Amino acid sequence: MQIFPAIDLRGGQVVRLFQGDYDKETVYGQDPRAVARDFLSAGAQYLHVVDLDGARDGTLANFDTIAAIVKQGGLYIEVGGGIRTEERIRQYLDLGVGRCVLGTIAVKDFGFTARMAQKYGDRIAVGVDARDGFVAVNGWKELSRERGVDFCRRLRDAGVRTVIYTDISRDGAEQGTNLELYRELARIKGLNITASGGVSSLEELRELQAIGTRAAILGKALYTGRLDLKTVMEEVGTC
Repeated sequence: MQIFPAIDLRGGQVVRLFQGDYDKETVYGQDPRAVARDFLSAGAQYLHVVDLDGARDGTLANFDTIAAIVKQGGLYIEVGGGIRTEERIRQYLDLGVGRCVLGTIAVKDFGFTARMAQKYGDRIAVGVDARDGFVAVNGWKELSRERGVDFCRRLRDAGVRTVIYTDISRDGAEQGTNLELYRELARIKGLNITASGGVSSLEELRELQAIGTRAAILGKALYTGRLDLKTVMEEVGTC
């Protein structure tokens, strides 16, 4: 299984939010490049980066920071947060980012998302963030009327190959991920699922791997020491 340690950026710092709440932020690092180097040293091959400022207001507030992380090399990097135009996609891909993650725009302009998936293939993923089973948008502040699992099926039918699915209630809580949800998602043929939100034990990672989950994003559990990335890579990490 592919393991993506996560770097969430706000104001150029590495932070974690509790259940997506911008008022419940913990700062874990002043130098995102150093954090990325630490992940690489522990055996990471992939990195998940989120521009939280971009997710909230659509700006490129952390573009220079992301560029500096990419420039270091050694990691396949996917980036999400505020990517709502093809111009923004091109900016990141030209930078050397491996994959762009569409979020809010995938709900608000499904046609655009389908076109980008057809044009860029595996270089586009969609982040489906759900609260109480329904898709959330605009930095998780608004709920749509569509069930997350149903939305994933629509994305698959439109040509999207990779979905990063987050159960917001589990994100940053270190109370375990929603395994039952990922079992349901694993039954969607032709869609690669990345588990995100609350993953906090090797046992969970092994179960996600067993049910066919393509990848997992690790966030707060790494920063608090609950999970050791080197051990995770030795036990479940693959190329």
